[in-house]
Amino acid sequence: MSAEPAAPTTVDSDAAADPLHAQPAGPARVGRAPSAALGPRPILPLWAALLVSALGGFVYDLGFPGAGAWPLAFVGIAMALVPLVGRSLLSSFHVGLAFGLAFYLSHVSWTSLYLGPIPWLALSILESLFVAGGAVLITLAYRWMPQVGNSRWLQLIALPALVAGLWIVRETVTGTFPYGGFPWGRAALSQSESPFAPVVSWIGSTGLGFVMVAITACAIEWVRARGWRDLRTAIPVVALLIAAVLTPAFPTAPAGELRVASVQGDGPAGYFDEREQGDVLRAQLEATEPVLDEDVDVLLWPEGGSDIDPTRSDSVARIFDRLSEELDAPVILNTVTVEGAEGDERFYNTSLLWEAGEGAVDRFAKRNPVPFGEYIPDRWFYDALVPELTGLIQRGYSPGAQPPVFDLGETVTGLAICFDVIYDGLIWEGARDGAELYMFQTNNADFRGTDENQQQLAIARLRAIETGRSVVNISTVGTSQVIGPSGRTIDALPAYEAGAMVTDVELRTGLTPSVVLGWAVPLLLVLGSLAGLGWAGVAAQRNARRRTGSGAGREGALEA
Repeated sequence: MSAEPAAPTTVDSDAAADPLHAQPAGPARVGRAPSAALGPRPILPLWAALLVSALGGFVYDLGFPGAGAWPLAFVGIAMALVPLVGRSLLSSFHVGLAFGLAFYLSHVSWTSLYLGPIPWLALSILESLFVAGGAVLITLAYRWMPQVGNSRWLQLIALPALVAGLWIVRETVTGTFPYGGFPWGRAALSQSESPFAPVVSWIGSTGLGFVMVAITACAIEWVRARGWRDLRTAIPVVALLIAAVLTPAFPTAPAGELRVASVQGDGPAGYFDEREQGDVLRAQLEATEPVLDEDVDVLLWPEGGSDIDPTRSDSVARIFDRLSEELDAPVILNTVTVEGAEGDERFYNTSLLWEAGEGAVDRFAKRNPVPFGEYIPDRWFYDALVPELTGLIQRGYSPGAQPPVFDLGETVTGLAICFDVIYDGLIWEGARDGAELYMFQTNNADFRGTDENQQQLAIARLRAIETGRSVVNISTVGTSQVIGPSGRTIDALPAYEAGAMVTDVELRTGLTPSVVLGWAVPLLLVLGSLAGLGWAGVAAQRNARRRTGSGAGREGALEA
């Protein structure tokens, strides 16, 4: 009796490219199910995975301001994850790169407004390479976790948690490297006006990002497991969703009010605006005139509100003395200060607390100057590559080291200057140093008409919720708002118009869990996720060897 010819087989291109997905050679064994060691098959062919992933990057961006359709952030995350299931490592890198490029080229397109395509492309490509590396890790999670065990709860709970943790690993890396990182575009930053926003007061933006991806990954696994056949399997995703939506913001304690006058001068404050020295100062002074008769506790100006340093100009010092005297209140202004001997000067983007007759009684210099915007790192290298662009930045700002708070007498305010607001540690430090509200000074003049100011405002709104503090976000050109501890807008100025607000701002005391835990949440998620992935890889390989050994033993017994 002749042997029955083996049925033809089809080979998936991704599986063929990856030895761990490849079927073993040799004749088929009757009654043997496909080995779990092979891992899941791709849900999508590679061409479709690239298309879905790229489209997902655009959809993900729509979840952020300016479109601000926050549910689409979850859809974008799903479109990033589904194409990674069953992929080879090389193709998962390409799929992740497609998502990253589509997202960042859309999300930070404002970087090309004045400087052209090179900084925009360089930043987008760099961040997308990190996204691609994260996609490889997530692909390994989808490959190894099913090989650890056959429990459906492992699939519905442990796998989504690991995937979410690895997403956070990638966000943490992009927010740290290189040159201090670029935390812009983290998942949580899409949720400033969503029901999920209060979660940040408990576990910060990193924790909220983890919850978002975990919910999405849970839903994906529920569909893959055909969970509608047993509705009990929906418990993990439904429970996580309900818990996230119903979590209230952590309550901080009311501690009175502070009457704040904040001024948006709409002066020529951009790099390429035509102006003479003092024009920005004059614009701020004109916009301040209507509030000089008001009874206020402090006057707040935006980043770059004075283009002449009053500590080096007696005439400008007299202007701020007059403002402080007329208001009978201190003035918080921002200017460029210089330290060091001639030829060895160090420049700082500095906020000054000015009091009549005493001058600058305190100062805070920006902690995180923007690479390639406020200074050129490794200048010798980049001067050789793009001297026409690096030449635009003649002086580089040094990072400050002062505490990010000003003591206003009856209260303490936390501080952040422009992009400082995206760095978690600085905000936590302000709350721990006694801040009862925050004053964020920024200059969005170089990004007029783009989504940048709305994206930054969304970050400021999340900071209010995260710390349980009011935030006065004042810009040279907008968007300027006063935001309450719940994230609700209390007062606002139209963008690109001169104006001033006089607002009774609520003060709060007490530290939220997010501030108390600080770096513990990112550290736990990053180290736990990497350890979890390593454990899954070891367990998968051990189980694969065990299955291989038991299979060989059975075959030997049959031959005997």
